[in-house]
Amino acid sequence: MNDTMVTLVGNVATSVEYRETPTGGVARFRFAVTARRWDRERGAWSDGHTSFYTVFAWRALGANLAASVSVGEPLVVHGRLRVREEEGEDRQEGRRRTFVDVDAMAVGHDLTRGTAAFRRVVKGETRTTERQGDGVEGGVERDPWEVADAPKALAPVA
Repeated sequence: MNDTMVTLVGNVATSVEYRETPTGGVARFRFAVTARRWDRERGAWSDGHTSFYTVFAWRALGANLAASVSVGEPLVVHGRLRVREEEGEDRQEGRRRTFVDVDAMAVGHDLTRGTAAFRRVVKGETRTTERQGDGVEGGVERDPWEVADAPKALAPVA
């Protein structure tokens, strides 16, 4: 299969939403990637356009993301690029909207911007979707893999 693989470097834009589904747990969050260029005339970095992606992570990666990542943190995301179009809703009836998603295969903190302490998950250990002092909450637009009987609330992973 010819998939388009991408590696994105940016910041977490929304809280990680985690759900258990019949096919396994899935985490979703929005990811902001801003182009930076060196401006020789000014002798300084300048920010360009910011692109937003919806990142999906399944099973153990999704559970570990929910337990490890907060809004604003710098990440490196590697995965399959998916571009999809859908008919507009409500005010945009008849217009097509384009969505750019990434099915993550690997995610890590960007260590050029800080430090991290890795902790291996021990089999049978309970993961929690809440970090110390950080509540995990929803608030991301729409789920292309919405499952009617999937729980809407965030739940710890067993």
